[in-house]
Amino acid sequence: MSTGSYGLTVPATLAAALDSPLRGSVRARRWLEPADPGSGSPAETIARLRMHDAGLHPESQAELRTPDGRRRFLDFPFRAEGLGVEIEGYTYHGTRDSHRRDVARFNQIAQCPEVRLVLRFTAEDVFHRPAQMIQQIRAALTAVG
Repeated sequence: MSTGSYGLTVPATLAAALDSPLRGSVRARRWLEPADPGSGSPAETIARLRMHDAGLHPESQAELRTPDGRRRFLDFPFRAEGLGVEIEGYTYHGTRDSHRRDVARFNQIAQCPEVRLVLRFTAEDVFHRPAQMIQQIRAALTAVG
């Protein structure tokens, strides 16, 4: 199997490997379609795939501008509805310094004109409670939409 420059496989190689009658290959090919090289973590990737399977299709890693012009990136904005979804992994946010920066970033995102509500989910939510995550996103989309 050929790999990219970091020892990771590339989508075309995965697609070719999944072009077989292996159990689960059809579902795996469907999950390969919304792959995003800009994903910030495995939890974000799984969250995006869970949303995709549920018929939810937010943007991924989209740039927003704060009222003072700063660039911020939101994991999953549903722009038309004004909903943002953030996936928070402990590894990235597990120090006082990173927590402080994350709180400031969250407050800046909440002030962006296209965001009316931000939902935050942990990696544990994504991996162990995906149905609850999807239910909360659907409810929020209904409430803000």
